[in-house]
Amino acid sequence: MTLKQGKNNTTYRVLSIGTGLKLERRLEALGLTEGTKITVLNNDKNGALTAKFRGTRFALGRNIADHIEVKEADGACQK
Repeated sequence: MTLKQGKNNTTYRVLSIGTGLKLERRLEALGLTEGTKITVLNNDKNGALTAKFRGTRFALGRNIADHIEVKEADGACQK
């Protein structure tokens, strides 16, 4: 599934990032790499998706979130 399909207050593990190379490198510089746990904070289908990873909140555009493949993490619910 993609991050765009994620549910609020659910933690996922990043499987792959399928954006362009430049954007992928920028996300890696921010700490979003394969294997990173990411928690969806707000995905109300309007505007940007708000997520938390590596202790920081980020707003990701829907197009970006649609290219990040994730799976639900073990012990998933985390606030």
